[in-house]
Amino acid sequence: MQIQRSSRSPEQVAARIADWLSREVGESVAVEVVGGVNSNGLSSDTLVLDASWAGGGERFVTRAAPTAEDVPVFPSYALGHQRDVIRLVGELTEVPVPQIPYADLEGSALGTPLFLMRHVEGVVPPDVLPYNFGDNWFADASLDEQRRLQEETVGVLAALHDIPDAEQVFAFLAEGQPGRAGSPEQHLQRVREWYEFAAADVGRSPLVERGLAWLAAHPPTVARPGEAVLCWGDARIGNVLFRDFRPVAVLDWEMAALGPREFDVAWLVFAHRVFESITEVLAMPGMPHVLREEDVVGAYAERTGVRLGDLTWFSVLAGVQWACVFLRTGARQIHFGEIERPEDIESLFHHKLLLERILDEAGAAR
Repeated sequence: MQIQRSSRSPEQVAARIADWLSREVGESVAVEVVGGVNSNGLSSDTLVLDASWAGGGERFVTRAAPTAEDVPVFPSYALGHQRDVIRLVGELTEVPVPQIPYADLEGSALGTPLFLMRHVEGVVPPDVLPYNFGDNWFADASLDEQRRLQEETVGVLAALHDIPDAEQVFAFLAEGQPGRAGSPEQHLQRVREWYEFAAADVGRSPLVERGLAWLAAHPPTVARPGEAVLCWGDARIGNVLFRDFRPVAVLDWEMAALGPREFDVAWLVFAHRVFESITEVLAMPGMPHVLREEDVVGAYAERTGVRLGDLTWFSVLAGVQWACVFLRTGARQIHFGEIERPEDIESLFHHKLLLERILDEAGAAR
């Protein structure tokens, strides 16, 4: 299943990167596209490239911000911040992250910022089709192997949240944002702005606005009020390369932010629930034994000694954010002629029933 992310052709991208990389290396570089990343991620342009020159060569994975014409998922792409977070995580923790030897933050190669990551061998639980549909390496693994992957992923969150002085080290992630750095209120304001950006092209969602109203009226409960840790942001197993069910590269840092610990843990659980809600509609067995909230929260407490607060607020926030993603990816599919504009814009939400259920359970007014 191919989902178009960009109007740039792979060959065009390779040629432009070859010109730019030749200037960086100081000699002529040949670049060949050897693969794309089509089963996961819907935001940044991503290709696997082989680059060769007289003095050497490497395999890289691109990370490039989309053009405005290609209907970006996010209002802005701070690739410099992403690069700096990855570098600092690599320096300060044992969390495996890709190396970034080359970056073009001015956009001289493609017109938008990009960086090149050294290729890491590994496998990812697929998004398209979702891993819990079955017939893939993760779904076919033993229960012990699936549990190992889950525990190791929780370990990534624990290590990230354990970085000392995160508010100072990663202060750049909150620059220009009103309110206390990493506060739930700051996250809510950012999501409000994201929704307005997403709705502008395809229309407004009563369900999202119901969620936003509930979030504004119900402050969350957190384990450590006033604390802001480094949050991965898009904390889900589909953003990790694994070997032997252990992480070898933690990817996709576009949503990295300062915030409460609950933000990442709720996202990890909710992302799996989105896929489970799809299999539920399709009357498929799914993988209900994986990434259950009680298991993840318990494993997190064992790793950190921190018993998290109630995750309801952060689950609703995650549901609203996923809706923003679906609004933008839907708008992109409309833009590229892959689907017709639906009469009901909420039909773009693959998690609509799940979000409705969570809002009902939270007592959100209809």
